[in-house]
Amino acid sequence: MKYSLATALTLLAGSSMVSGHAIFQKLYVDGVDQGHLVGIRAPDSNSPIEDVTSDNLICNTGLTHLSDTIISVTAGSTVTAEWHHTLSSEGDTSDSDEPIASSHKGPIITYLAAIDDALATDVTGLNWFKIQEDGYDGTNWAVDRMISNNGKVDITIPSCIPDGQYLMRHELIALHSATSYPGAQFYMECAQIEVTGGGCAEPDTVSIPGLYASTDPGITVNIYYGLTDYTIPGPTLFSCDA
Repeated sequence: MKYSLATALTLLAGSSMVSGHAIFQKLYVDGVDQGHLVGIRAPDSNSPIEDVTSDNLICNTGLTHLSDTIISVTAGSTVTAEWHHTLSSEGDTSDSDEPIASSHKGPIITYLAAIDDALATDVTGLNWFKIQEDGYDGTNWAVDRMISNNGKVDITIPSCIPDGQYLMRHELIALHSATSYPGAQFYMECAQIEVTGGGCAEPDTVSIPGLYASTDPGITVNIYYGLTDYTIPGPTLFSCDA
């Protein structure tokens, strides 16, 4: 049996996927560390979601860590999400997959949804809008940049959104096995924030699930052969200037 180079690379990447995962587990507000798992809903497991029709795509599943903190954020400020391979791997120089295996290339995306109570456990039926996205620049992926930045990703909270409580869904999509569906791996956690000093914008929103389709070119894609451009999945990025 003959295998193409793309097939071989896909199999090689897939062989390391058990040990190559990651969890978003810390948030900084204007550079100030809010603490490990503070204001973030997280599981013990770093396994991905692969079904784009599942409610688990909202804020993950098996959420054994449910923080009772809502993090205060000023509209227009910068928050920084921090990823690590496991809940205990921060600073572990012996972990070659810290913060995530370099094979797990793909985009990083952030969404917000207004919610009456950011501590509520029912997260179905919310209306989400995209506030950050980073994909492929022709050479490197968002994941490459996150790894180079020690697991950190900067996100600007739009200055024009209304005051109130929100869930911030921060997501990494690994595409190393995405040549067919299911194959793309979705890693996400939700942070609980309260925005002050905002405006009165009314962003267009989407539902989760419903956000992605299995046929989206940014979901089912061969990243190993002939890729010159990549379409980040999901809705248009929200802008206060739009």
